[in-house]
Amino acid sequence: MKGLKNTRVLVMAALLAAMTYVATTVIKIPTPTMGYVHIGDSFVLLSGFLLGSLTGGLAAGIGSMLSDLLGGYVAWAPGTFIIKFATAAVGALVFERLGKKTGLHLPARSIISGVSGELVMIVGYFLYNIIMLTLVNTGAEQVALGAAIVQSFAEIPFNGAQGIIGICLSTALIPVLEKIPVKSYA
Repeated sequence: MKGLKNTRVLVMAALLAAMTYVATTVIKIPTPTMGYVHIGDSFVLLSGFLLGSLTGGLAAGIGSMLSDLLGGYVAWAPGTFIIKFATAAVGALVFERLGKKTGLHLPARSIISGVSGELVMIVGYFLYNIIMLTLVNTGAEQVALGAAIVQSFAEIPFNGAQGIIGICLSTALIPVLEKIPVKSYA
């Protein structure tokens, strides 16, 4: 029976990674800061909620990273993997704790957990953007630390909007998807 459970977890992780990639890639709304807003964060959060912090984090990180690798944002791929892994992992940890200790209803658990995870995403991209602008870029594209911080602040509203969309969609989908008999809280 353990082999069947492991197979289910692996298949669910692969499906969620693929769904994260597709949701991130198919609908891209460009932002003035040269990034884009997408609905992929809904599947980042769902990966954590359904599979737990480790497996869900890996599914979310891999799916999101693939969208960067295949979409022309190669330099962002390592940061995206870490940030989306952390987003799903934090969301999963809060989701599980709220379920065990508070008895909150599913929508409330999803919203609170989603906010926790998406705050990690916003802070993560704020810091990674500063690193990319000051340390990684060379030549004419390199900017001073102060300018990098200002530009990174300009991205926060767009990342916030993306997070809100992800929380709304994951809250709408979790009641249906939670009934799938797969849990992997590792």
